[in-house]
This record gives sequence, C-alpha cells and structure tokens, in this order.
Amino acid sequence: MADEAIKENVTTEAVEAADSAAPETGKKKKKGKKSVFRGRASVQCTYNNTIVTLTDQNGSTLAWSSAGHLGFKGAKKSTPYAATQVVAEVAEKVKKFGLQELDVFVKGVGSGREASVRALANNGFTLLSIKDITPLPHNGCRPQRPRRI
Repeated sequence: MADEAIKENVTTEAVEAADSAAPETGKKKKKGKKSVFRGRASVQCTYNNTIVTLTDQNGSTLAWSSAGHLGFKGAKKSTPYAATQVVAEVAEKVKKFGLQELDVFVKGVGSGREASVRALANNGFTLLSIKDITPLPHNGCRPQRPRRI
C-alpha cells in the first residue's frame, strides 16, 4: 500500500510539474528558413539615388538597399559605381534564401540602370527577363520647363 501511495504521489507531482512548466516554455518556435529559388529584382534609378529590392514571386521583400543607405552622399549616390555596390550588398543579404533566378524590373532614367543589371548578372544570379517599367505620360500633364544650367 505504501508503494501505491508513493507511485501515486510521484505521478501527480510529475503531472503538476509538467503543468507548471508548460506556461514557462511559451517561447515562439523558430520558423524554418524560407527557401526561394526564383524571385524579382526591382531597380529604381533616379537622378539622385539607386534603390534595389529583391522579392519573391508574390512580392514579399527579401532584401533591399540603396546608395544612400550605404553612405554615398550627394551626386555620388546616382553613379554606376554606387549601383554596383548596392547590388553587391543586396546579393549578400539574399544568399541565405538560396535565390538564383531573377526577373528584373528597371524603373527610372538614372545612370545606374545598366550598371545595376550587369552587377546582378555578375553576382551569380540568372536573369530570366529584363523589363523597363519607367512610367511614360500619355500626353497628360504639361512637362516642366527645361532647367537653365
């Protein structure tokens, strides 16, 4: 009879310990690393800056960077060299996802357009398509007067 009391005591203690431990282990479970094979690269090249964003096929951002974010200031932000540095940093950030194939969408008229596309190809990505999505007016608003320099 003493053995039964001890067994019963041990089992109830174990159950109580398990119940009390459950709320303490309320830590969030780590998600598995997202594996993305194919994605999209959006390159926005203005006269003042170059912004590169890499997303998956649904449009969820994986990594981004810009020339200003890297510390380039003033007129240096819009140079082809700054564009290649931006692409190199984004490629480094995206390595953990396993991204290999890209559809490239280039927007804007800055000098970093060709340099950024070339840098994407040189950083180990396979470029499936390159599309220019620069907005063009359909004879809408009156254009600005030309600057006098």
